[in-house]
Amino acid sequence: MKRYVLTAAGIDGLKIENVAEPGRPGHGQVLVKMRAASLNFRDLMVTSGIYGMDVPNQVILSDGAGEVVAVGDGVSRVKSGDRVALTFHIDWIGGQLTPAHNVGGRGGAGNDGALQEYALVSQNEVAILPAHLSFEEGATLPCAAVTAWTALSAYGATRPGDVVLTQGTGGVSLFAVQLAKLFGARVIATSSSTEKLERLKALGADEVIDYTKTPDWHLAVLEMTGGNGADVVVDVGGKGTLQKSLMSARQGGRISVVGLLAGMPEVGAEILLRYLTVQGSRVGSLEHFEQMNRAIGFHQLRPVIDRVFAFDDAPAALKHLQAQKHVGKVVIRIA
Repeated sequence: MKRYVLTAAGIDGLKIENVAEPGRPGHGQVLVKMRAASLNFRDLMVTSGIYGMDVPNQVILSDGAGEVVAVGDGVSRVKSGDRVALTFHIDWIGGQLTPAHNVGGRGGAGNDGALQEYALVSQNEVAILPAHLSFEEGATLPCAAVTAWTALSAYGATRPGDVVLTQGTGGVSLFAVQLAKLFGARVIATSSSTEKLERLKALGADEVIDYTKTPDWHLAVLEMTGGNGADVVVDVGGKGTLQKSLMSARQGGRISVVGLLAGMPEVGAEILLRYLTVQGSRVGSLEHFEQMNRAIGFHQLRPVIDRVFAFDDAPAALKHLQAQKHVGKVVIRIA
């Protein structure tokens, strides 16, 4: 079978490798024929050498979907023919994430990823896809969608009428807009161009802010909410956005820090002065994934895909993501 491995730091260090297909699944294992994989900002960090370069020939990409083609003894959660997505965490099934869990995540830190023709995994590393989604759509869910879901629901319930503030048009942010609307929330979204702001409106954002024209966007959020601020802020920028996220939140509000696009943030005094809750994200568990899939299936939600690349064009897909001109998820079709 073919798989992409990282042989040296940088996108040019990606190589297609031909290896034998995995053998028959062992006890509790399933063999998945991978159909599609999707990209996250984290994958650029992996290919740059920040994750996983201590492991020779790391298979890349955390997110993928495919079809179960064989199951081992003792498997009860899925059967051959089921359409599934891989989980981001290989052993976080439910409950609290602890130091005993493998926190590196798939596709980095020694855990082989999704950009391969077959994956042999535990039955607890797969979640059945909502029936209405394609493999390409299903491949967008494990990291970005689950992160947005836990930001909105796992550490405090988002309730109908709550104000949710999102940032940009990356994968997590777009899922946050879509999922927040499922919860009945009012969504305020920021972005950097008229085209992107119109896309956000089309997805359900109630109000939008162009942060290039309104650099003090936290003041605009306060004005839009009658001085109260947002109940939930989904922060993707880290160092570049967290301070204003804190100032955008209502007294006692919640900020979910789900990304570090601009680096590691410094904690502001507003946390104490405004008794805010700041919650870091490590994506979510299999239980979170399955909860989200039930909601996605019931509401027939469809992920936003920017572009689909062929398997042989995986390096071009990463360069497209690196250019940061995408709106939605960048996907690679494997088979």
